[in-house]
Amino acid sequence: MTDYGHDLLFGTFITPTAQPVHQAVELAVVADRAGLDLATFQDHPYLPRFHDTWTLISYAAARTEKIRLSGNVLSLPLRPPAVLARSHASLDRLTGGRIELGLGAGAFWDGIEAMGARRLTPGQSVAALGEAIKVIRAVWDDGRPGPVNVQGTYYQADGLKRGPAPAHDMSIWVGAYKPKMLRLIGRAADGVLPSLSYLSNGPADYADINKHIDDSAAENGRDPAAVRRLLNINGQFSSFGTSFLNGPAEQWAEDLAGLALEHGISAFILASDDPSAIEEFAAEVAPAVRELVAAERAG
Repeated sequence: MTDYGHDLLFGTFITPTAQPVHQAVELAVVADRAGLDLATFQDHPYLPRFHDTWTLISYAAARTEKIRLSGNVLSLPLRPPAVLARSHASLDRLTGGRIELGLGAGAFWDGIEAMGARRLTPGQSVAALGEAIKVIRAVWDDGRPGPVNVQGTYYQADGLKRGPAPAHDMSIWVGAYKPKMLRLIGRAADGVLPSLSYLSNGPADYADINKHIDDSAAENGRDPAAVRRLLNINGQFSSFGTSFLNGPAEQWAEDLAGLALEHGISAFILASDDPSAIEEFAAEVAPAVRELVAAERAG
């Protein structure tokens, strides 16, 4: 069993649908009022049926009060790292520390290239993400003297002024599945954010995710517990349990508590655009998972 001891977070993974125009924002408001910790949004700038995700996050931040907001995950090839650093810091300061940075190396390259970005190989995209994280952290580090100077193959910052820093210690959560990206997370990022639906063997695949991250963290002098383990989840609420995350709230709580205690997953983000499912997740599942995990940790 693996438990990194993190506090548990619960959130929702919202489709940034452009029609109806306010649907995604209203779902963030539902999640906020229900007491969830996170509202996150997909980012596919090349799809006209979706809002621009960063614009949506900014608007949703003004409509909500307590919930934290993040991309899930932002497409790095279409969002320059220095701009990401400044925009996230600015919105974090304006919201009193409610913004996190979810970042992806890019996946749908036909659409990315159609918007004018360079197509990268998988290895190049990992290297580019590593350079981007260096730029972002350097911009945020406004207490260090001198400008930002990062001379990478894909991203350069030559004499860039530092700051502003975010209002809180903002996390960089990276969407990843494969070993090279996971090793990058182990040495440079604050969290891994895969989707359950993309894990070919289901939750069992998280053991390999953890091993790559933990080994890399240790090799680079980091505590593996410095990296939060997140998971986008999907399932069905029903009266009778039939399978994993398909049943009543009590079963969901047991399923998720098992993931927290066995694989160290500490943030569960429900992929749903159903307000009633979001409310049930917040009211029935989240408190029960917290209770189960707290009891096991105490014991």
